[in-house]
Amino acid sequence: MASSEGAGIPDAHSTGASTIGQRPSAEAQVAGLVFAMLLIDPETRIVEANHAAENLLGMSARRLEDKLLADILGPLDARVAERIERADTALVARDIRILASEVETRVNLTVSPLGNHPGWRVVTLSEISHEDTARDSELESAIGAPSILAHEIKNPLSAIRGAGQLVARKLPHGDKKLARMITDEVDRIARLIDRMQQLGSTQTEPAAPCNPHVAIRSAIATVRAAAKSQVEIHEEFDPSLPPVLVNRDVLEQVLINLISNAGEAVAAAEDEPRITVQTRFVSGLAFSAIRLGRAVRLPIEITVTDNGPGIDPAMRDHVFEPFVTSKKSGQGLGLALVRKLVRDMNGSISHERDIKRGLTHFRLHLPQGTSEKGKAS
Repeated sequence: MASSEGAGIPDAHSTGASTIGQRPSAEAQVAGLVFAMLLIDPETRIVEANHAAENLLGMSARRLEDKLLADILGPLDARVAERIERADTALVARDIRILASEVETRVNLTVSPLGNHPGWRVVTLSEISHEDTARDSELESAIGAPSILAHEIKNPLSAIRGAGQLVARKLPHGDKKLARMITDEVDRIARLIDRMQQLGSTQTEPAAPCNPHVAIRSAIATVRAAAKSQVEIHEEFDPSLPPVLVNRDVLEQVLINLISNAGEAVAAAEDEPRITVQTRFVSGLAFSAIRLGRAVRLPIEITVTDNGPGIDPAMRDHVFEPFVTSKKSGQGLGLALVRKLVRDMNGSISHERDIKRGLTHFRLHLPQGTSEKGKAS
């Protein structure tokens, strides 16, 4: 299995031995897997880890070696932990929570005994946020009907607004406030309907190679110009990052939403408010794009982090669903729209809460614009 430090199975980039027509070795096949794979001994100690496991667990293969599986994954469901202790038992566990480097993550887990090597097992972990496409389709279908209804509502709303303006001209000055209330409420409902229509839209914007750092800095500038308080926003960029294959305007809209949300979150931070936008290259991640009918590699990662109190634990599994919000004046459409826009660009977005450090992360994973690195700065 792969290791960035030279231990275990080498990855495809480090070997340079792959040739067209040559059958890949077992080691090359394991190294190319897009889900995490661990080899554990009869005492449940990790012996090897592939590159995807390093990415998911936030540790190199060398650091993972000789660690107990339970110590790395954190407290597991009692039934899952009990089954893992049985050295000869296979296990499939769906939608369980692990603590990967103190970050709570939802995964599907499998444990496969190796018949010719008693006690030895292969463990796989795959993040649900990158593969739960059936649920995505259900949400898109649920949004479609309200979107059609929204279109029919907008026409009478325009008539109501026009009538309100006409009445305002004829009312005494003291009563004009009521007429303005009508037009203001109509405008508010119209804005809500516009966002619902965006959620239900099947149109996608054209994508082209784009420097992600230019888009990020533009989004930060927009947020700073609109913000009432100037929260410090830190940039931690990988200067060798290649271009990303997106629609730049859409990416900026997504980032403006995420950074603005982070700004609202840190307003309640106990320590000094801080927002960080980080970029990095993650070679092992892939996403199943139903529309394309194939897996799309998503090596470009953009993370927006804040040190606010975080989202209510009861809502964390539903943050990207429509009409779910903890804001008193929120409509619960912002993150749902962000998720749709990201998926329209064949990307993926996930939410993580780092309990130990008190940080909230929203991670974007996006396709690469070219095959060459070293283009972004």
